[in-house]
Amino acid sequence: MKNLFFLMLVAFLGFISCRNDENDVQKIDQVMQLYIDSLGQDMLNVKLPGSYTTTSMNDVYGLTDNAPVTFSVKKDADTVSFIEYVAGAKRIRIDSTQLSKTYESKIALTLIKSINDSVKRTTNDTMTIQYLSTPTLFEISKVWYNDVLQFNKVEGQPNVIKISK
Repeated sequence: MKNLFFLMLVAFLGFISCRNDENDVQKIDQVMQLYIDSLGQDMLNVKLPGSYTTTSMNDVYGLTDNAPVTFSVKKDADTVSFIEYVAGAKRIRIDSTQLSKTYESKIALTLIKSINDSVKRTTNDTMTIQYLSTPTLFEISKVWYNDVLQFNKVEGQPNVIKISK
């Protein structure tokens, strides 16, 4: 009798542990594409005259003043350059309820373009990224560029931010 009870208990625990409950999986949507143009010119294409030749990103909330953020410059299907940012800047919690949390990252962008062989012009911009976190979702929800709201998440759409200078 004890063996039958033990066998049924093991079978029941095995059945429960093998269940696949998709509600336990949190969807992550934090990849962002940042396009910058000026009068229709791709400002991130280093081969175009007048475009930025150097781009860097620094974590404003980082542990030190110099806290570089990893990103890559890529080209889309139309060969337009964009900054792809996945993660890396520190997130601070700015709001919280029982069901959700809101986090924020702040990134300083330094964009340098060559005017001629000896003169360079530096542009310092800031980007604030707000994230929404629930038990089933972690996503970019809003992006401000130089304190102007530029992106509000639309469910099912990619995180594409287009800046015109």
